[in-house]
Parts: sequence; C-alpha cells; structure tokens
Amino acid sequence: MGREVVRPVELQITSEPARLAEVRESVAKLAREIGFAQDTVDRLVLAVDEALCNVIKHGYKGERGRPIELTFDTELESGRAGLEIRVRDYGCQVDPSVIRGRDLGEVRPGGLGVHIIRSLMDEVEYARAEGGGMRLRMRKYLAPSSQV
Repeated sequence: MGREVVRPVELQITSEPARLAEVRESVAKLAREIGFAQDTVDRLVLAVDEALCNVIKHGYKGERGRPIELTFDTELESGRAGLEIRVRDYGCQVDPSVIRGRDLGEVRPGGLGVHIIRSLMDEVEYARAEGGGMRLRMRKYLAPSSQV
C-alpha cells in the first residue's frame, strides 16, 4: 500500500444528513489507501462526520441544500506523511477563538463535536472564510513506522 495517493481529492456535497454516509465512505477509503491502521481510519471518519454535523447544525442552522466543499490532501506542507482534510461552508461566521466544546463537567447529550475533533486529529484550525462561512483544516499524520 503506502503513500501512492498524491492528489487533492475534492468532494462537494449539500447540507443533507443523508450525504454524510458518502463522505464517511470516501474518507475511509482514502485513509486506508494512504496506509492508516483501521482504528485511525475509524477516528478520521468520526472527526469528519462530527465536523460536517456541526456545519449542518450550527453553520447552516439545519437548512438543507447548502454547499459544503471538502478537500482531502496527502501532500502536507510539513513534509510528513498523512492526510489533511479541509471543510468549507458558506454559513454563519463566528470568531474562531470562541469555537470550543461545552464544559465536559456538564452532563447532557450533545455539544461534544469540537472536543471529539480536537482529540482525534493532530492539528485543527478554524478560520473565517473570505466571502462568508468558515474553513476548517484538520490534519492526521501517519506514525513514522507506517510511512513508506
């Protein structure tokens, strides 16, 4: 296997929860091609799923049919092997410094997506996008023994 995937893969979906299965499948396939172990593949899929659920729920306030752009790239600026996932929406803009999960001491369902994403990925960066909406960049690096 190894690191033969050297292309940015772009995927455009709309803010329909039904489209998330397609994205999960694409992320899993690409992560396996790169050489991630299955437990890490599962974590990547979960992080992307949480990110997209947050876009639909918070960025688009549940509105269906709105655009979401995803880019998956294996060519990382750091030179390390891994996967960078970029999510672009055109919904509500927020100050990136206020994006955080709820207090973990508060016992109630929901509100853990940001915590989950940050705990599963090596790097996470939120930014306001030019022209409206938000950009999320997430990176997961292959362990050095996994690199070809």
